[in-house]
Amino acid sequence: MTIAPPDARAADDAALDDHRRDYESLAERLDRRGLRADDVVDAVRRFEVAVPSWALGTGGTRFGRFPGPGEPRTLDEKLEDAAVVHRLTGATPRVSLHLPWDDPRDPDALKAHAAQLGLGFDAVNSNTFQDQQGQRLSYKLGSFSHPDAAVRRQAVDHNLHVVEVGRALGAEAITIWLADGSNYPGQMSLRRSFDRVLDCLREVYAALPAGWRLFTEHKPYEPAFYATVVQDWGSSLLLAQSLGDRAQCLVDLGHHLPNTNIEMVVARLLGAGKLGGFHFNDSKYGDDDLTAGSIKPYALFLVFHELVLAERDRLPSFRPAYMIDQSHNLKDPVEDLLQTVDQLQLACAKAWLVDHDALAAHQESGDVLMAERTLKDAFETDARPLVAEARRRAGAALDPVRAFRTSGYRATKSAERVGGIVEARGL
Repeated sequence: MTIAPPDARAADDAALDDHRRDYESLAERLDRRGLRADDVVDAVRRFEVAVPSWALGTGGTRFGRFPGPGEPRTLDEKLEDAAVVHRLTGATPRVSLHLPWDDPRDPDALKAHAAQLGLGFDAVNSNTFQDQQGQRLSYKLGSFSHPDAAVRRQAVDHNLHVVEVGRALGAEAITIWLADGSNYPGQMSLRRSFDRVLDCLREVYAALPAGWRLFTEHKPYEPAFYATVVQDWGSSLLLAQSLGDRAQCLVDLGHHLPNTNIEMVVARLLGAGKLGGFHFNDSKYGDDDLTAGSIKPYALFLVFHELVLAERDRLPSFRPAYMIDQSHNLKDPVEDLLQTVDQLQLACAKAWLVDHDALAAHQESGDVLMAERTLKDAFETDARPLVAEARRRAGAALDPVRAFRTSGYRATKSAERVGGIVEARGL
């Protein structure tokens, strides 16, 4: 037995009048600032972000995993939950698969099932940072950078398989994050390891279907703690520039050292024409994979400010692929995704509230205080009525989390998803 996604409208009936008053009041205040509320609403409605298949179940850490009731046991059930997220937010029409965690037995059947749920597929993700059951050779000492050519061949073949699955599903990109690195000085050649990665990437890049892109993803540490081969945006940029026009860099917000100026990284990659997309999350120390906006909402706003500037400037290479990448250890996975999408929509709305003409004038005149204040005026505006209105016009929920809880969806799935084995999940 399955149930339809929660009725987004029913949960909003009681709050609709309050919302209309809030929206009209904010629209009037924005009008006095020379801003049109409807323009911001339209911008929020344009924003879309993919849901990762692995985030629909309970995540874990190296210390343990604590699954909750009603979590999906199969890839089909993950798509059912993903459809709920899209129904309630109006912003997540695609799912990003991670292989082999969610390697479909029948890609054509999965694509048809997704279409019935109103979903498509975004970038596919390869995995050579774990040894899988039945795998012939180990990635303990790396994959693309491994000193053994046979291991490198195995890793390349896996990525080629991921591309083929993605092609069958209608995806148009592959994201490659490598855990390759070393824990001790002398363990690997710092130059040869990078050259080997580039050679392997060239083979995958050459096999891309027409219209596809390849995203390289950097991370400073973990699981390697002395030297990671693709450790920063500069390494990622070198790889993308060496590969060709269809190779770009993907920025995971958690893949940076504490206090890294990520909006500066975004600006540099935009200037080089090599910003491919994002993995959205939040962190306090490292790759924490927390709810986006939960720790550093102003930093998230500043990232979106750079993205809005790129859209306003109509940069020719600006075609970002947005995806959530989080591990839901404590919160209900669906609720956490709903909360994250809400925070992303909110950051997007606030970035469109910036008075760009005034900001540029203050920057050119050297008025430091007023330039900063212009950004703060946008960030400190309560833009929630704009986001709620964007969802209302899309037929989604004013308050997705409230609508989800009111629907009883989790309780129904908890009774329905009893027994069986969880076929695939992330960490």
